[in-house]
Amino acid sequence: PSRYESQKRRDWNTFVQYLRNHKPPLVLSRCSGAHVIEFLRYLDQFGKTKVHVPRCAFYGHPSPPGSCACPLRQAWGSLDALVGRLRAAYEESGGSPDTNPFAARAIGIFLHDVRESQAKARGIPYEKNKRKRAAAAAGQGHAGGKPSSSSSTALSGDSSDSGTGEVPGASLLGSFTS
Repeated sequence: PSRYESQKRRDWNTFVQYLRNHKPPLVLSRCSGAHVIEFLRYLDQFGKTKVHVPRCAFYGHPSPPGSCACPLRQAWGSLDALVGRLRAAYEESGGSPDTNPFAARAIGIFLHDVRESQAKARGIPYEKNKRKRAAAAAGQGHAGGKPSSSSSTALSGDSSDSGTGEVPGASLLGSFTS
């Protein structure tokens, strides 16, 4: 099996073991998004990413000059990838996409909040997808040196109507809705 498949199997076995050890034990059919969030918080104790608390002197500094007693947590990217693997494993194990607890809206909101709080704590600004699209639009040929109306709107920063009907941040949450 591929590295991804092996990791997915390990992650699935870890989650199933977590459900068995839960007090009271949980069966997969009764597992909800809240249980998944509880599992993700449980995993924080094994994290390796320093996340500064607001009262820490290094809060918001991307490269702190010293050490502190702030907790280690699971990095947002690791949690996001884990949820993706578990979401796939659930369906491969016979679970219905309609009842997949890893696809619950609450999971998307939780991951969004983790991403935002870690970005603030570590002083790492996450670029919005809109900027990437604007840069791509700017690089996609301008006929006669004149930008098209859609790229000039994107470059001017006018976000009143992107034409897509999307809410900022919805791309992250949209991938986790059922």
